[in-house]
Amino acid sequence: MVLLHVKQKDDRQFLFEASAKASVDSVVRELVVVNNLQVRILGLQEEVKWLALYGPAKHPDDDEDSDDESQNGKKIRGPHYSKDPHCRRTGEACDPEVSKQITNTMADAVALVSKENVMAKNYVTSQMLKDQLNLIRGAITICYPQGLPKWDVVQQAISGTSSLKETLDPDTTRLWWAGKEILRDKCLKDYVGQNEKTKIIVKLRAQGSGCPEREPPIDADTHKAMMAHYFKQQEQLKRMAEDEDDAYMNAQWANPKALKSQLHGMAANMHFK
Repeated sequence: MVLLHVKQKDDRQFLFEASAKASVDSVVRELVVVNNLQVRILGLQEEVKWLALYGPAKHPDDDEDSDDESQNGKKIRGPHYSKDPHCRRTGEACDPEVSKQITNTMADAVALVSKENVMAKNYVTSQMLKDQLNLIRGAITICYPQGLPKWDVVQQAISGTSSLKETLDPDTTRLWWAGKEILRDKCLKDYVGQNEKTKIIVKLRAQGSGCPEREPPIDADTHKAMMAHYFKQQEQLKRMAEDEDDAYMNAQWANPKALKSQLHGMAANMHFK
């Protein structure tokens, strides 16, 4: 299987396996599905945290106190009410012990799409990400069996109705490798050969967006390490240039007569009047 390292951004990348005999069109379509699922999961990360803390989202037309029902002039709130400081959510959170299932499931999903998986050489498939989204949906249903309102960002993301900037169209997306577009009417083997153990770094781009920037010859972490090494070396050279102290001349190893004195069995610092 050809290993495709899809690198959209430094913090958003994944590995995908495909046969060299596969058509580029089918590969691109599957890559777009994985990309869009990855975007949805990463977009859910913060919102799920606020959902667990402060409950479902308010209606966009609600004012700050509209989440409080009243009965005989008294406000009625749930047992786990926690006011949202941003006034975006109702504050009606579910049981904290139950909400942990949401946050833990979300953490597993984020780990699945993390770039750390690339470092560990773990590939992903669209089915793996769909299964993880289903687990998130199930955890939310346990906490909120009545469901989330349709205007809640979390509900839109798990149902696929949200429109995120980094999602791509499977019909028009283009695949680029080494500064060249891989045509969709070809097969992977037309570009990488018959070797199924090939690994290439590719990018997905929307139609009309042009050629993506080439990958730098070294990654950001290596570049930082190299700069730190060069800076340390420069500082050492600078200190050596400024150091004009000749106190070392009094050391025994710097005495030009030390060897002669040693051969004659005399101490190097012995003096005669």
